[in-house]
Amino acid sequence: MPKATVFEAQQWAFSFIQDQPAADQEGVKLLLRTMLGYDQTQYLMNLRTELTPKQYQAFKAAVTKYAQGYPVQYILGQADFFGLTLKVTADTLIPRVETQDLVELILSQHSESQLKVADIGTGTGAIGLALKANRPDWQVTLTDLSPQTLAVAQENARNLNLDVIAKPGDLLAPLVGQKYHLLVSNPPYIAEEEESVMDQSVIDYEPHLALFAEDGGLAIYKRLAQELTLDLLEPQAHLYLEIGYQQGPAVKALFEAHFPQAKVEIYQDLAGKDRMIEVAFNN
Repeated sequence: MPKATVFEAQQWAFSFIQDQPAADQEGVKLLLRTMLGYDQTQYLMNLRTELTPKQYQAFKAAVTKYAQGYPVQYILGQADFFGLTLKVTADTLIPRVETQDLVELILSQHSESQLKVADIGTGTGAIGLALKANRPDWQVTLTDLSPQTLAVAQENARNLNLDVIAKPGDLLAPLVGQKYHLLVSNPPYIAEEEESVMDQSVIDYEPHLALFAEDGGLAIYKRLAQELTLDLLEPQAHLYLEIGYQQGPAVKALFEAHFPQAKVEIYQDLAGKDRMIEVAFNN
């Protein structure tokens, strides 16, 4: 195989993907940078460094998959989230940038120590692990319906040296018998009828169980509102949820109906879209 520098490999990839709508230049650079173990500065400083034939062959194979619509994070087996590098697999949803706003909201509102927190439907563990990394004294529990998914979250916790509790099970069932100060969840909330306007790569490769919900995307929120009891909550507890940008009023009304004494707030993401719900219980 002909030799190539980092820059030449990058330019080859740019040319290869130019007619492929599923791929872009930023994805190519992320692939190459990560495969070589460079950060952004190192990448720019090493553009004239020559790849080994093995490295170039692996990069070409990765770019070929990327051009076919395969997500970069699944090719690399990892994704960055809130300063953490997390393992991702076909069993886990790729952590989204928007979800970082939910972590930021929680951290901005809670500086207390010794809080008990549960991340419900944790996936890669992104939310719970980001909270634990920034609040080491918090007791964080991760739950997920899928044992395979929860195993990935546990591996991420071990890799990051974060001491968390993992409990398999459906929604609130794993939490029964304990009380929590903070509950947080990024549940499936995409309505099945929205599939036609979604990116094809998401539909083809990401787990539908973690994406779609019945009842116009509201099914899990309805279950949470119906199944959540004060027996699970410490005094003055909070529930935080990620929501679809059109779901704010419906989810707010849902929790206000079930918990009339609670204060329910909608928060926007950095793009100014409704993205988060906070339920502050007055128990």
